[in-house]
Amino acid sequence: MKKIVVGQSGGPTSVINSSVAGVYKKAKELGVEKVYGMVYGIEGFLEENFIDLDDYLSNNDNYELLKRTPSAFLGSCRYKLPKIDGNEDVYEKIFSILDKYEIDAFFYIGGNDSMDTIKMLSDYASSHNKKQLFMGVPKTIDNDLPITDHCPGYGSCAKYIATSLKEIIRDNASFSKNRLTVCIVEIMGRHAGWLTAAAALAKDDTCEGVDAIYLPEVVFDVDKFIENIKTLSETKSSIVIAVSEGIQTSDSKFVCELGSEDRAVDAFGHKQLSGTASTLANIVAKETGFKTRAIEFSTLQRAASHIASLTDINEAELVGEKAVEEASNGNTSMMVTLNRSDDNGYNCTTSVYDIHNIANVEKKVPLEWIDNENHQMKEEFIKYAKPLIIGELQPIFKDGLPVHLIR
Repeated sequence: MKKIVVGQSGGPTSVINSSVAGVYKKAKELGVEKVYGMVYGIEGFLEENFIDLDDYLSNNDNYELLKRTPSAFLGSCRYKLPKIDGNEDVYEKIFSILDKYEIDAFFYIGGNDSMDTIKMLSDYASSHNKKQLFMGVPKTIDNDLPITDHCPGYGSCAKYIATSLKEIIRDNASFSKNRLTVCIVEIMGRHAGWLTAAAALAKDDTCEGVDAIYLPEVVFDVDKFIENIKTLSETKSSIVIAVSEGIQTSDSKFVCELGSEDRAVDAFGHKQLSGTASTLANIVAKETGFKTRAIEFSTLQRAASHIASLTDINEAELVGEKAVEEASNGNTSMMVTLNRSDDNGYNCTTSVYDIHNIANVEKKVPLEWIDNENHQMKEEFIKYAKPLIIGELQPIFKDGLPVHLIR
């Protein structure tokens, strides 16, 4: 390989840039002459919006700074490629650009929809005798890509969630029982509850943990939710509950839609979900008379590089390196996976897997890890998630604030 291009797609994370760093590092080690970055993903690619990563990362200080920079350094997008049949103009344009810049391999860092892009491009290349290679690099705070044990981005987000909830629990417990406040915290997760499950990590020998956790894997019953709060209020002076933005009632209606049904959708047809906590807080206040507070972590949870997991940062860099290594061996139409071994402590290695078994497949939290009766997570989940949040990478500070690398 002489020239390659890398892009980022979908929701950013606090470690997605470490994967860009990994792609660049391994490419240079293998003698790749040019590493292009597509600005704003495949959408920017179609506009030939590229940067030369040598201009930013040949300096080791910048390389380390990139690993401490949140969100998508290259810029992201939510652009859905059309079906190949009858829409070949878009694909011919993509491959003409690849030929124009003499690009041998295309690396795309992202989640479910991004892996669909890799599948479509590699399928077109295969059926039209195109020479370029296509590799998927996993990234998603939702942790819902199949095959891989976990996804880069998840560990840091889980660390932020658990840390913030510990602080919220302390804050909410500041007043006596006659000032009882029910605090409902909304956490990202449309259909998979991995992020909300991370609320269970807040419980340790210095924190009692959240009082209940509600995931989208389990049907949400508003009446039982209210009854649980009333029961908790009999013995507690502070109540903190974690809910997924994607929890649904038995009629498949998102709880956030109980407040409003006018929801925008993205290019992939996904409804914009927000307001679950505020909707439930209003219902609780009306039904119980308790003081309520709604907190929505929103994008804060995916951009918190100041508290990113070192394990997560290292693994994000590792999957970028592995993708380039595999492409250099001629492999294509694959995604890098993380493989866990718990022998003699947590250990993680990489491999690759056929993209066709990954794209458009969503991995949810195993039901056997959910304690439905007590609205908590079982020990199996704690054992799974805790190693992913270990370690820190100290930010580089200037004038009291963290410094980031920007284009």
